Amino acid sequence: MAVRTGADVALDAQLIGDSACFQEVLARITRFSACDAPVLIEGETGTGKELVARALHYRSARRGHPFVPINCAALPEQLVVSELFGHERGAFTGAQGRRAGLVEQARQGTIFFDEVDTLPPQVQAVLLRFLQDQEYRPLGGGSALRADTRVVAASNVCMATAVRERRFREDLYHRLNVLEVSLPPLRARRGDILDLATRFLDRLSLQYRRAPKTLSAGAVSALLKHDWPGNVRELENRLHRSFLMADGRQICCADLELDGSERGDGPGTDVVLPEGTFAAAKARAIADFEHAYLCNLMAATHGNVSAASRLAGKERRTFTRLLKKHGIDRRRFLAGGA
Repeated sequence: MAVRTGADVALDAQLIGDSACFQEVLARITRFSACDAPVLIEGETGTGKELVARALHYRSARRGHPFVPINCAALPEQLVVSELFGHERGAFTGAQGRRAGLVEQARQGTIFFDEVDTLPPQVQAVLLRFLQDQEYRPLGGGSALRADTRVVAASNVCMATAVRERRFREDLYHRLNVLEVSLPPLRARRGDILDLATRFLDRLSLQYRRAPKTLSAGAVSALLKHDWPGNVRELENRLHRSFLMADGRQICCADLELDGSERGDGPGTDVVLPEGTFAAAKARAIADFEHAYLCNLMAATHGNVSAASRLAGKERRTFTRLLKKHGIDRRRFLAGGA
């Protein structure tokens, strides 16, 4: 049995989601971590591509060796060979000593090419040769050196489209795309939003040593309705700001500053006169409130009983009994259901 490291635990705390599409991602991470083949990760900005790359590394046999991320968009074209493969003393003006490149720094570990689609054509050719032979030659060096490193790449654009539009080499694409992970946008896994939000708020409470804060019903509704173009990163940043700026122990809809966030937390304006005795009206009002409250929570959480019970401040077992009491079937509220 593999020993779990601090990195494993930290990654588990961030790879959150019960939705079917995200569970598929987790299954692929587990499967792909058992081999050394190149992996291409695709997904919109903010979906967690580097997080997945780190998970592939820290759950693999290479976990005890370096994980070296490279921002390809910032890689200088004229110095790409030196940056990737290093150089020997005197290789060029100003090279006063030997310098190890990023590939050598990632020896026995993983090298992560983020935004790989931004590489200029000449740099793509250099990377292709490296992937074909698994060998490299430092600038100004003599003999070729063998690279013992796993390659993981990521892009926030569709790489197949980039190939069709001749913005990326097809041969390099196939070298990188031996295994593939496609990260779903947050709007495609709305059932995970509240779990993510709860985890982020708990983390912020610990980080700032402040009392925990909860989400109002209006805030929950706003979070679930927003399209999240910035995905998980946008959700985390939005909650970070709201946690610091919100007054009191509850984050309201307006605190999130989302579209339409000025609405949703105010009291209703319609007044209905109760019928019957006070006791009968009270019992009916309580029953109606409980039923409506439970239905709203289950709808907001897309049938996630654990998330709904946390929002209600109830133990899961107690909350389940309330659902049974009111004849509420969680299956009615599952994402994609009627």
